[in-house]
Amino acid sequence: GQTNPSGSNKPSGDDKPLKVGVVVIGSTQDKGYTYAHARGMDYVKSQLGGKVEIIYRDNVDDTNAQATTAAIESLIEDDKCTVIFTNSFGFMEPTAAAAEKYKDVKFFHCSGYMSNGTNFVNYFGRAYQARYLAGIAAGKATKTNKIGYVAAQKITEVYRGINAFTLGVQSVNPNATVYVNWTGTWYDPTLEKEAAKSLLQAGCDCIAQHQDTMQPGYAAAEAKAYSLGYNSPMLESNPEGYLTGPTWDWGIYYLEQIKAILDGTWKAENVWRDMASGVVKLDEFGPSVTDETKQLIADTKAKIVNGEWDVFTGPIYDNKGELRVADGEKMTDEQMLSTDFTWFVKGATDEGIQG
Repeated sequence: GQTNPSGSNKPSGDDKPLKVGVVVIGSTQDKGYTYAHARGMDYVKSQLGGKVEIIYRDNVDDTNAQATTAAIESLIEDDKCTVIFTNSFGFMEPTAAAAEKYKDVKFFHCSGYMSNGTNFVNYFGRAYQARYLAGIAAGKATKTNKIGYVAAQKITEVYRGINAFTLGVQSVNPNATVYVNWTGTWYDPTLEKEAAKSLLQAGCDCIAQHQDTMQPGYAAAEAKAYSLGYNSPMLESNPEGYLTGPTWDWGIYYLEQIKAILDGTWKAENVWRDMASGVVKLDEFGPSVTDETKQLIADTKAKIVNGEWDVFTGPIYDNKGELRVADGEKMTDEQMLSTDFTWFVKGATDEGIQG
């Protein structure tokens, strides 16, 4: 330890735990999006013990910049956190502003695109890879060829996910259509369930989601329909009809970053982790997924993980019939992350279900 200039018996800087503040949109027990981040931080605690202290501000409204800023500042000013993680897209700008104000604090923002190369980075994973695999399960399971998709915000991340899922569906069932119902919010359990119900009433027999909670799965269970989860394992929402879903293992990334901070080796790097990294996973299969489907998914996953193939490889047509990715070409990361990527592939639509 370093010598303590004040001569008091207080622990020196080396003995104090690293204080990590975490600002989250939902409840750490929501069994969905925020829960996945909290499980990641639990993993860090299990590995590093007393070297790290994790302090949450939960249920922070990501549409309220003032509330977000207040949560970040109180973690720094009151709790003396020197590392801040913020987990929702809408936290991006307040996090960027805080990084300018507090140069000695390291900031990590999940799912956004802003960073400053010094003390503020963004991180996310290629969930679209697991979504494609989930699409295979849905395309094989549907009987009505109508698959519902409860979607949060009209941003690239969500369109990319819908499109990857739809390409997976289409790869095994070109007659199926994915019907998107937008909620306009990441986290609203009531609204998420209502959106799923209206898709089920319109004839969808399978519900996918890009939302933070298990409510779409509960709606599917009540209608005796299939469902696919997101973020965390969601079999419990629909024990009979659950197929699978993309999930996150954030602990891998969190431990790596926090260890680097403790070691003094941390560098500001933006990351977009893939399935090979283990950060993005496909959940276990529910009871109705056939062995044939499991095998097909395993074979496709192997190609993705080995880097032989990725989801957005042409030919890809949009739902108006225009060729968007030529045969043999592959969308670049820049194209996949671009704000222009807000069109639907063939087989997906957010216009009402006809007949």
